[in-house]
Formats: sequence, C-alpha cells, structure tokens
Amino acid sequence: MSMLTRRLQVLLDEDRWSRLQREADRRRVPVATLVREAIDELFPADREVRQAALQAILDAEVMDVPDPGALREELHTLRDDKPW
Repeated sequence: MSMLTRRLQVLLDEDRWSRLQREADRRRVPVATLVREAIDELFPADREVRQAALQAILDAEVMDVPDPGALREELHTLRDDKPW
C-alpha cells in the first residue's frame, strides 16, 4: 500500500454517514478505509488494462475447443510424461 499523503474533505448527509459508520463499526475499520475501498472498486487503477483484455477476448475469432482428454494426452506426449 502506498503512503497516504492526500487529504479529502467530503460533506455527507446523515443517511450516508450513518451507513458508512455502521459498516465501519461492524468491520472495525475507520470510515476512511471504506471510502478508499469504494474508490478502488469503482475506479480500479488497472481499469484500462482490464478493459483492453476484455475487448481482446470479445474480439477473438471463434475457434474449436479440443476434447480435454485428447488435449491432456497431447500435452503429456509433448512433455514426454506419462498420462495420469
């Protein structure tokens, strides 16, 4: 985890504060921890990388999937292993 160096002031209504405080109490963590977790969940640091990977999968051409048993035997042959 990186060193915390930035301060953020956010005004909340009583309902939002109560929900945060209840969860923080339940988990025995500071409210600030919940806020950081919510930011990480909504705006992951690797979002672009993940979106590009998903797009690459979606754009991939359809291909035949080999029979798992035949694939296992082929891998064992390539590795010079004995099948399990």
